[in-house]
Amino acid sequence: MAGYREQNQLKLIEIHKFGNEIIERNGHFCWNVPTLFEEIKKGIHKCKEMGFNPESIGVDTWAVDFVLLDGNDELLTDTITYRDPRTDGMMEKVHEIISRDKLYAETGIQFQKFNTIYQLHKINKDTPSILKKAKSFLMIPDYLHFLLSGIKVNEYTNATTTQLVNAKTKQWDEEILDKLNINQDMFHEIHPPKTKLGNLRQELVQEFGFDMQVILPATHDTASAVVSVPEVERSIYISSGTWSLIGVENDFSICTSKALSYNFTNEGGFDYRFRFLKNIMGLWMIQEVKRHYKGKYSFQEFVDLARKEKCFNSIVNVNDDRFLKPDNMMEEIINYCEETEQEIPNTPGKVAKCVFESLAQSYVTAISQIEEILGEELETINVIGGGSQNELLNQLIANTTNKKVVAGPVEATSIGNLISQLITLKIIDDLTEARMLIKKSFKL
Repeated sequence: MAGYREQNQLKLIEIHKFGNEIIERNGHFCWNVPTLFEEIKKGIHKCKEMGFNPESIGVDTWAVDFVLLDGNDELLTDTITYRDPRTDGMMEKVHEIISRDKLYAETGIQFQKFNTIYQLHKINKDTPSILKKAKSFLMIPDYLHFLLSGIKVNEYTNATTTQLVNAKTKQWDEEILDKLNINQDMFHEIHPPKTKLGNLRQELVQEFGFDMQVILPATHDTASAVVSVPEVERSIYISSGTWSLIGVENDFSICTSKALSYNFTNEGGFDYRFRFLKNIMGLWMIQEVKRHYKGKYSFQEFVDLARKEKCFNSIVNVNDDRFLKPDNMMEEIINYCEETEQEIPNTPGKVAKCVFESLAQSYVTAISQIEEILGEELETINVIGGGSQNELLNQLIANTTNKKVVAGPVEATSIGNLISQLITLKIIDDLTEARMLIKKSFKL
């Protein structure tokens, strides 16, 4: 995406779109990171072809996944995705060493079996020599920034999702790393969004025919998306995409026993704010159903079909681990309904209705937990990201919560990434001005 400010409007233009498929390699589900970098380079070439002369670039991605590099900056392992089942049972192993209460009190991060801490513990358990050889731990966007600039740092918002960053100091928690016998030398200094890393590597300058600055955005896509929430006072956000991230923006972390019991997280945000939120499975489920039907139906067609199923009301627990990476999402949804003695969703419309209704119900539960912890009732729900285009789901949210629902902006993550760069380049003053511009610039 290319973005710029034109008077009191922010402009965003799609330059290059490419797929990011999970591949199977050496018995694991992996990301094809070299291909992703080649696609980024294609996008930069297209910028020039379209007449743009970009001043800066920043990359955001999903959370928790990482690469390990040796002393020659070569990859030590495949880039295994968090959806791989290798971490099954690892959470329990880690908690034998560090209790859940202790880990939550120090990091404030929710317990998900795929968190980085459990991925590293698995490597340490099976192939400890790899961690000993590792000279650099870089999360996916850190690695892509390194490939662009040659500079290695760990960015704050994504680093917090590892469950290895202390919520108070905002630095790597040496006590946790020590207890788990994780090589501390491989971690780099943590830097916040708006950090200038430097310019492009010289060979890339020659390849593109121009130079630009590499600037850290909030590299966790949800952290960038939350920058785009138009109103944060007395409101809840739902960053709606592959995952649904539902929560509030705070100036402080909430590491109470109640927050722990409801499994809320305190992930790092822009300007050291905290994203107090809960992970809900999200539209991944309908993406997988779409894949099952081999693309026969578009997302909009699933919405239209679901609308017609007014009398179908079966609900599944979207946060059940069975929906994380099943061989067949359709079968898992049908099996769940059979096991719970509900009507079987035997048409595409019924499956879609089941997913959307189930998501809306999960939001109701999460919102009631947020309000209980905060001790106040919130007025508005901001649905941001690609899922904000799903009018049926937005209406279901309004119906089930009886709250005002504001949908948009759609390209929330890209806008938030752009904001970090524009503030760093002194084209926008601060986050307050940015959110005012977002309200003026994008349809809500």
